[in-house]
Amino acid sequence: MNMLSRPLTDVPRWIILGLLIALLLQMTWRWHQGRDQASITPLQPPPPQGVLRVLSFGDPVAAAKGLTLWLQTQEVQQGQFLSYRQLDYMALTQWLGAILDLDPKAEYPLFAASYLYSSVRDDERLRQLLNFIVNQSVVDIATRWRWLAHAAILAKHRLHDLPRALRYAQIVANHATADMPHWVQQMHVFILEDMGELERMRLEIGGLLASGRLTDPNEIRFFEERLRQLSLN
Repeated sequence: MNMLSRPLTDVPRWIILGLLIALLLQMTWRWHQGRDQASITPLQPPPPQGVLRVLSFGDPVAAAKGLTLWLQTQEVQQGQFLSYRQLDYMALTQWLGAILDLDPKAEYPLFAASYLYSSVRDDERLRQLLNFIVNQSVVDIATRWRWLAHAAILAKHRLHDLPRALRYAQIVANHATADMPHWVQQMHVFILEDMGELERMRLEIGGLLASGRLTDPNEIRFFEERLRQLSLN
């Protein structure tokens, strides 16, 4: 027992001094870390569009590009990269929308919303992004349909919200044009199958076959066979 329990006075002073220095360094590091967190500047909502256009000096496209670069810098503050959870997504989507208003042909706002900021592990922030993507896509579906289709994929696989995914896919299908890939036009059919809505799926496939939009023989055979199987159930 005496071999295992030794008095504190037996510990060399240099070991105690080392422990005290290590504790002091740990406390100092934690204090600096807390101060850095507190000094992060939150993203504020953008000024009205009229103000932005005045400040663009007649070149809204150049202003949009400048704001894009500025918005990207908001992810780095105090020499550290912020996690997306630290960003105010309401203000973020307002800025992305303001950039799109300045330059409707810009790809970055919808790309960033769909592939960068959507990686956040926060369902509420992701819903805010999806609402932004959908609201902006329906403004010009002919050129922005791909973002709407991606929103349907995010809703299905990230949120596991099939009704929401179906709404987005249905919008794409209702505005389908010849230059859209077939899988995009048919997304809603397979989401209906995931939801167990087999009767609605049968009706949608029947509508597709009757519309004449399917031209690939293999694709036509696939849907005819799927329709036959559904009719047997």
